[in-house]
Amino acid sequence: MSESARKARPVIVAVDDDRDVLDAVRRDLRRHYAGSYRIVAADGGPQGMDAVIELHRRGEQVALFVVDQRMPELEGTDLLLQAKTHYPEAKTILLTAYADTDAAIQSINEVGLDHYLMKPWQPPEDLLYPVIDELLDDWHANRPAPFDGIRVLGARWDAATHEVKDFLARNQIPYRFVDVEHDTESAALLASLPDASHLPVVLLPGGEALITPDVAEIAAAVGLSVEASSPFYDLIVLGAGPAGLAAAVYGASEGLGVAVLERSATGGQAGTSSRIENYLGFPNGISGADLARRATAQAKRLGAEVVHPVEVASVRVEGPARIVTLTDGRELSAHTLLVATGMRMRELAIDGVAELTGAGVYYGATMPEAAAYAGEQVVIVGGANSAGQAAVMFSRHAARVVMVVRAASLDEKMSRYLVDQIAAIDTIEVRTSTEVARVEGDGHLERVVLVDSAGQEVAEEATGMFVFVGAVPHTDFLNGVIAVNSQGFIPTGPDITGDGSRPHGWPLERDPYLLETSVPGIFAAGDVRDNAVRRVASAVGQGAISVSFVHQYLATV
Repeated sequence: MSESARKARPVIVAVDDDRDVLDAVRRDLRRHYAGSYRIVAADGGPQGMDAVIELHRRGEQVALFVVDQRMPELEGTDLLLQAKTHYPEAKTILLTAYADTDAAIQSINEVGLDHYLMKPWQPPEDLLYPVIDELLDDWHANRPAPFDGIRVLGARWDAATHEVKDFLARNQIPYRFVDVEHDTESAALLASLPDASHLPVVLLPGGEALITPDVAEIAAAVGLSVEASSPFYDLIVLGAGPAGLAAAVYGASEGLGVAVLERSATGGQAGTSSRIENYLGFPNGISGADLARRATAQAKRLGAEVVHPVEVASVRVEGPARIVTLTDGRELSAHTLLVATGMRMRELAIDGVAELTGAGVYYGATMPEAAAYAGEQVVIVGGANSAGQAAVMFSRHAARVVMVVRAASLDEKMSRYLVDQIAAIDTIEVRTSTEVARVEGDGHLERVVLVDSAGQEVAEEATGMFVFVGAVPHTDFLNGVIAVNSQGFIPTGPDITGDGSRPHGWPLERDPYLLETSVPGIFAAGDVRDNAVRRVASAVGQGAISVSFVHQYLATV
């Protein structure tokens, strides 16, 4: 095998000082993964570390470490801690005995352990391969984009360029950004393209160039499903956040014809979270992007259609049909609708923000965005979980992160685990009882002027300000169709009237179901519901439960 062919296969490293266990690990790994990965085995901690150093010297990729905890010269946790300095993105499995469980849980915090596996793991088809398959899928999904993939030519402070980059990042489409203001070869590349006088330019792997494309054009070019395959469904889900995707999974798995319509990217606001640490079943946490990717793949595998990006213009009811009109004039119909459109970021009405939005001022953030601020100073505005997760994410790259929090304490709206994380990071500074007075900059953000509760102003130099100041429900398209409260949230079930009575004009003899709106057959779940608990687990639960009410409704029509 040639050197280039050998390096093209990522490596799985197995380390155990017990030769019998090592032989079993190596045998099972080779049986299932030898076609796509090289298996490198070492019979002790020091030998394993030597192998890691040699692999790194050769420029080879390591996808996964499978390491025993109890090794006398170098314990598994210590080996992984050292190996992570060479391969920080590699996935990790710790092999443990029953007595090592505490050490494994501790290593989740110390080295970001992905999984610990009790010995023995027989049969591997049930206890080993599913775990490794999932970790390898995650590793591949988060690898840097290949050089021959999508390239985005644009300017860092150009709002249209940022919109394209944000769309690609939120949809987990790998790309490389070429800053035409600093890349010496980009001028010649642009000159070779017809009509490339405006930015951004998206270069596709096949050589096609998209000049100042909108997101729908990009979506069609990269193979996203932008059109539904049928005009009619049992259930149309509006929004592909955790609630919408949960409904799609449960609805499709139970035989319903399901279409999910999403205006941007699957995962919703949760999909932008760098790490969700309080979601059941993920002891090391999971990024919002990974959770969205898994849920989307699961929904599609079970038969649901996920159509995006498409925007809903209006909804109407005609007899038994609930009809959705898209902004491009297309219409889709269904027996039932689930509104899971979530929230939109509330915009700041502050001097300078409108002019610098897209040029240093942004609403929300993605992990690729954080990496672009290496060594710089950023400001995070907000004091709830989304802001806290963003601050932690940016702290891995930025020289300094300033959190601007209107409340007197982070404890008012933020989960305790995040408060503790932020307190332990030296590069994050929290300014409580403080607001943004104005932002300033010539062509892009240069400074953020803050004001405290005593009226004292202070200017912070910053190249990026990321806003997480709450949100408003995305329900404008429902005006005049179903009941919403004064803030735009959707009451359901007994909350529609507040006293448990049937809504005015309710046409059925039964009361509305728990998640049903003021119109029979239209349901709501997730953050868009009035009085909802705004957590990922709650949204998933509501989305799943809504399917049972859909079934009950369908049984009566």
